[in-house]
Amino acid sequence: MSEPRSAPTVGQVVLGRRLLDLRESAGLKREEAARILRVAPATVRRMEMAEVSLKIPYLQLLLKAYGVSDAEADAFVHLAEEANKPGWWQRFHDILPGWFSMYVSLEGAAALIRSYEPHFVPGLLQTEDYARGVLRSGAIGQTSPDDIERHVALRMRRQRLLTREDAPRIWAVMDETVLRRHVGGPEVMRAQIDKLLDVTKLPNVTLQIAPFANGVHPGTFGPFVLFRFAVPELPDMVYSEYLTGAVYLDARNEVATHLEVVDRMAAQAATAHRTKEILRDLRKEL
Repeated sequence: MSEPRSAPTVGQVVLGRRLLDLRESAGLKREEAARILRVAPATVRRMEMAEVSLKIPYLQLLLKAYGVSDAEADAFVHLAEEANKPGWWQRFHDILPGWFSMYVSLEGAAALIRSYEPHFVPGLLQTEDYARGVLRSGAIGQTSPDDIERHVALRMRRQRLLTREDAPRIWAVMDETVLRRHVGGPEVMRAQIDKLLDVTKLPNVTLQIAPFANGVHPGTFGPFVLFRFAVPELPDMVYSEYLTGAVYLDARNEVATHLEVVDRMAAQAATAHRTKEILRDLRKEL
């Protein structure tokens, strides 16, 4: 049986979906594919759902049975070997919850990341001291000082995607509460606002604040992140976190609802230009 792991890489998710498409195009049921491998049908399902790593001998047998040419099969196997390599974030496996490993993988593969945050500055935009203050607040449960520093290091490492060559588009809406709730004291907040002003200069980052004065808005139910990918095999996906875990939504109706909400919030929130003015005014108050 293939070995499970805490979370798949995006490459494994994509190849799993391609494997499912190839099987269906070949007119085979999971039970028939399982007989080829001499395994239970559940093993085939887990491969297609990226719940297990892709074993190369299994792939080779399936691709041959699905009528894939030798050249295409070799290319597929090469992609699988690359996808099976651990992501950089696995170096933080000692402190990284399994349910968040998938998030980091999706974040790194996304072409567009849209988010709403009512409580804290989004992790990709936090300073080290702000992140440390959030983590010390107990937002991730009881952790040791060493674990907190590991979490901070992970968060700072994630931020490299903001300025990489193929950086995703980041579009974040924050509630004014985020900046009114001080984390770590005035000095930390001033530095955090300075960082927000700096990141707004990046061509791939759009930041908006939803001011109190604008009243209620459709996102008041809680924070969420919407991912969009360049590869067609991956649908838009929504991430929503709760106290002890998270859910990943890819059903079209659920994603469409979140997309409509974030569009309405962006239209109702302060413009990107006005947001910069609000940030400067808030900094003067500190």
